[in-house]
Amino acid sequence: MGALFSKLCKLFLSNKATQTLINILHHSPHSDSNMELEPILHRTVTANGINIHIAEKGQGPLILFIHGFPDLWYSWRHQITFLSSHGYRCVALDLRGYGDTDIPTAPTSYTSLHVVGDIIGLLDTIAADQEKVFVVAHDWGAVTAWYLSLYRPERIKALVNLSVAFTPRNPKRKPLDTLRAVYGNDYYVNRFQEPGDIEQEFSEIGTERVLKEFFTYRNPGPLYLPKGKGFGHPNDSPIVLPPWLSEEECKYYASKFDKTGFTGALNYYRNIDLNWELTAPWTGAKVKVPVKFIVGDLDLTYNAPGAKDYIHKGGLKRDVPLLEDVVVIEGAGHFLHQERADEINKHIYDFFKKF
Repeated sequence: MGALFSKLCKLFLSNKATQTLINILHHSPHSDSNMELEPILHRTVTANGINIHIAEKGQGPLILFIHGFPDLWYSWRHQITFLSSHGYRCVALDLRGYGDTDIPTAPTSYTSLHVVGDIIGLLDTIAADQEKVFVVAHDWGAVTAWYLSLYRPERIKALVNLSVAFTPRNPKRKPLDTLRAVYGNDYYVNRFQEPGDIEQEFSEIGTERVLKEFFTYRNPGPLYLPKGKGFGHPNDSPIVLPPWLSEEECKYYASKFDKTGFTGALNYYRNIDLNWELTAPWTGAKVKVPVKFIVGDLDLTYNAPGAKDYIHKGGLKRDVPLLEDVVVIEGAGHFLHQERADEINKHIYDFFKKF
C-alpha cells in the first residue's frame, strides 16, 4: 500500500474558506477496486471561532469522520475512497490541535464542549441543508462522538464508533483517580497529564518514530511509558511497519506533527477530569442514536479491565439503547479502520444504507 502526494495547489480565496486541491494517487490493497483515488478537495472552514481543515469528496448524504490520537483526517483515506464511490459525501476534519486546524493555546480549550462545538459549527456551515448526518469516529474521535450523541442527538442519523466504547459517568470518582489506582503513574494516560513533560520525551525520540511506535503497538495489555524510558526499547532499534502502513504514509503524518507538535493532541487527555466535572448534568444519560460499535480483539481498550463484560453483558446496551450491533474483529489492533479497511468499509456501508 502506498500513497503519493502531489503538490497542494491553491484554487481560490473566499471570505469563508481557502480551498485547495490535493491529488492523492493511492493504490491500496484495501480499496475495493485498487483504482486511483480521484482528487479530494481540501479547504479551511471558520467555525466556533477557529479555522478547521476538512477533506471532502463525493455527493449525497454526509458522513462526518472524526479521527483520534495520534491521527489526522488522513486516517480515513480508505473510507473516503470507498464510501464516496457509493453515494455519500465524505468529510473528514482535523480536530482542533491537529494538522491544519487551529491549535488553541489554552490547555482548557480542549474540553468535550469545545470540540463538539467545533463539530456543530462545522455542520452548520457545510451541511446546513441536512438536519442529520452520519458519523464515523475512532479513539478520541469516538469519545467525541459519544459526547456529540449526548449533547446533540438530533443532529446524528446514525453512528459507527470504533475502538472506544461509551463510558458512563461515575459521579463518585474522577476518571484519573481511577486510572492511577488501577494502572499506576506510568500508564500512558497518566504520563500525558503534565504539560511539556511527555512532549520533551517525544522530542528526544523523534516525531516519526513516536508515531510509528503508536501505530505498530499491538500488545492487548495496557501501554506504559515509564519516565525517561520511552517505549521500552532503544530509539535506534528497527520498527517493522505492518502491511497496511507505508514509510511514505508515516512521513506524511510526521510532516504534520513536526509542524504542530503533540501538545494540542495531548490536551484532550489533560481535560479528562474537567470533562467529568462539566458533564455532571449528563450523569445517567443514555445515548439515543442508532449505533454500531466495532473493535479489534487485540485493541488495548477492549482488553482493559471490565471492558469485555461491559460491552457484551448488557452494560453498553443499557447505556446505548439503540445499539444495533457489536462487531469484534479477530486479529485486529487499535487502528482497525486502516489495518482492516475493507471490512470496516463494508460494516459502515451496510449499516448506513439502512437509513
